[in-house]
Amino acid sequence: MQKSKNVVRLEHEEYSMNQTAIEVKDLVKIFRKNRQNPVRAVNELSFQVQRGEIFGLLGPNGAGKSTTLKILTTLLQPTSGEVTILGYDVVAQPLDVRKQICVVLQENAVELHLSVRNNFKTFGKFHGLRSKEIELRTDRVVELFALQSHLNEKGMDLSGGLKRRVQVAKMFMVDKPIVFLDEATTGMDTFNKRTTIQAIREESRKGRTIVLTTHMLDEAEELCNAVAIINHGKAIAKGSMKEVKSMSLRLISLSLTFETITPEVLESIHRHKPFKVEVKKTAVEITVREEITALDILGEARQTGLLQHFEVTSASLEDVFVELLDKKESVA
Repeated sequence: MQKSKNVVRLEHEEYSMNQTAIEVKDLVKIFRKNRQNPVRAVNELSFQVQRGEIFGLLGPNGAGKSTTLKILTTLLQPTSGEVTILGYDVVAQPLDVRKQICVVLQENAVELHLSVRNNFKTFGKFHGLRSKEIELRTDRVVELFALQSHLNEKGMDLSGGLKRRVQVAKMFMVDKPIVFLDEATTGMDTFNKRTTIQAIREESRKGRTIVLTTHMLDEAEELCNAVAIINHGKAIAKGSMKEVKSMSLRLISLSLTFETITPEVLESIHRHKPFKVEVKKTAVEITVREEITALDILGEARQTGLLQHFEVTSASLEDVFVELLDKKESVA
């Protein structure tokens, strides 16, 4: 008898809490070039990823994300430290690791002269699937990624976003327990991105472990169960999404909609020295560090007689990300 989605989800959550898919301990990667100072791209980085989790590796450009991903996928050897994938050491057992993973790097890997259908067929044959199995799996990923209307189009005729969607979809043709996605939605329009995010979430529900890097923090906040934020090769925050967001100094988001925004309104807001202010037509998005500050701003806004609507929420992952980076930079 087929299990309900709720039962599957409960079992998956229990399973994922008791098993570690990826473990990174004191990882270091130093690049040495002739006559140049060595560059420490990864600096004693440690984190864990549980089975069935969607895990985000976040950080600014040059933080060490891509280097870390290449080490995890056996494309690059570490200088020191330990990395295991489902118990296999990436240095001592690289072939065993590769049998457990599939990888989407930033570069597009779509056969340009083949149709979308034949891209899937070729990928399936490369991984030893039989023709009938290829057909069944192609039907599944095509439906999952909403590619039905593009099956007969050649890779060269697809937009950049569609090429990326085909590339990500190909990874789900094979039964690998761990999927690495490097900037998976790069170049996608809103529809393509939404479809891909839904597909990734669906695969996670089935028990796959998914590790993604992205510079789109709203996307990470929507998708990830846990994250590690790295800067200059070091982890500055890691844990569940709730834990990471709680590491900020109690950031609060305040959204105010006015009949009209006057200079006096903005002057009153800035007087409280908010962490961030963004004006959008007749709305002002404000991030502050303390609840009392949010209440003071709200009280003054109501006294203007121009306030039409307000909303108070916890800060976004992007706000926390910026604050954590600012704190680390100021300490350095």
